[in-house]
Amino acid sequence: MTFDYDLFVIGAGSGGLAASKRAASYGAKVAIAEADLVGGTCVVRGCIPKKLMVYGSRFPGLFHDAAGYGWNVEKSELDWEHLIAAIDQEVRRLSQLHTMFLEKNGVKLIPGRATFADPHTLEVDGRKITADKILIAVGGRPVKPDLPGMEYAITSNEMFHLPQKPKHIAIIGAGYIGVEFAGIMNGLGCQVTQIIRKDLVLKGFDEDIRTGIQHGMAQHGIRILTNTVVKEIERVPEGLKLMLSGEHEEPITADVFLAATGRTPYVEGLGLENAGVDIIPASVEGPGYSTTSAIAVNEYSQTTQSNIFAVGDCTDRINLTPVAIAEGRAFADTEFGNNRRSMDNENVPSAVFSQPEAATVGMTEAQAREKLGEAVKCYRARFRPLFHNLTGQDEKTIIKLVVDGNTDKVLGAHMVGEYAAEIIQGVAIAVKMGATKKDFDATIGIHPTSAEEFVTLR
Repeated sequence: MTFDYDLFVIGAGSGGLAASKRAASYGAKVAIAEADLVGGTCVVRGCIPKKLMVYGSRFPGLFHDAAGYGWNVEKSELDWEHLIAAIDQEVRRLSQLHTMFLEKNGVKLIPGRATFADPHTLEVDGRKITADKILIAVGGRPVKPDLPGMEYAITSNEMFHLPQKPKHIAIIGAGYIGVEFAGIMNGLGCQVTQIIRKDLVLKGFDEDIRTGIQHGMAQHGIRILTNTVVKEIERVPEGLKLMLSGEHEEPITADVFLAATGRTPYVEGLGLENAGVDIIPASVEGPGYSTTSAIAVNEYSQTTQSNIFAVGDCTDRINLTPVAIAEGRAFADTEFGNNRRSMDNENVPSAVFSQPEAATVGMTEAQAREKLGEAVKCYRARFRPLFHNLTGQDEKTIIKLVVDGNTDKVLGAHMVGEYAAEIIQGVAIAVKMGATKKDFDATIGIHPTSAEEFVTLR
């Protein structure tokens, strides 16, 4: 049978872009469909605009710290409209670059959302297109709990387009999105109240990271209501009134309400049933929280239909941009490059661009102890970084190594503090290579830095 394309990709986000360009480099005839701006969540409404907002939110702290070094910084003022417009302009510039890269690599961009008619046939705006192999890379989307008044809540998608700076923003969600936006909005001068259902933010991270970040957030002026849930939201003349239950039952009123309660694979409306592609359910606990579904794949990103594959957040494995890129390239190498390989999911580093920042690679202490018990050794340091010796700020950096006492192998590295992501990226190489605590000890530190603490822990 003759097909229109060797490969058709649904979704021009990180995974889809990487896979399409790599497959085209092997000589495949490739097309990619995208209903939104090219670039996906990361470029359009995720990593990039968020990190730019993080940068913008740090200036007030720097202005304050400058006084400790003798600088006389006059009163500063944020032009909110300028910030939002500048971020949007950069997003569109990057999106256009990705479009140009597709064209340069010979990949056909087809505007619109593709849906399956059968395992080899797709429809895009009424047009039928056939392909030998099809890759689903549609990513995920934010979800809101099904609670009364939740239509008044915004998601992370809308955070980059607020017409004016909120005076008071309420946030529900203890994950990295809620934590990051709490720090961003606090830094930009908003009153921030974060509501979490348990006693600590960032479930799944190492306990020292969780406590370190939460303490630092409170130190920076973020009000965190623990063991508390939102029952309903009501619009009142003053803004949005949130009715609460749990440890804190007194209602709060804010002018913006962000629901940062997670993301779900964006598989609705793809017509997966027409193609014989199975999905797997994943339940989320809590009142008003729904069941989500992800595309079932094997280690080579192959679905239950042999010619259809899926990568990235729609598979709900490790939802990180570099992982989606790696999965997309591994798929292209396997299917078009005569190099059968899969993405290695071990020791994938990640960061939370909270304030204070955190980063991690490898096992948490709890994971290591569950596997090895008393053989686990942990090495920690908690200190005020040199920079703040003159600012007077009570900022703390946390450094931690989790080690297998039997083999001396470093199982995990964790950090809370400035430049944590930049530092852990380098440490991740050592952890990935199987470095031992002795290897860390034998490495000379760069002084004076926070990073040197990783090689001086005793």
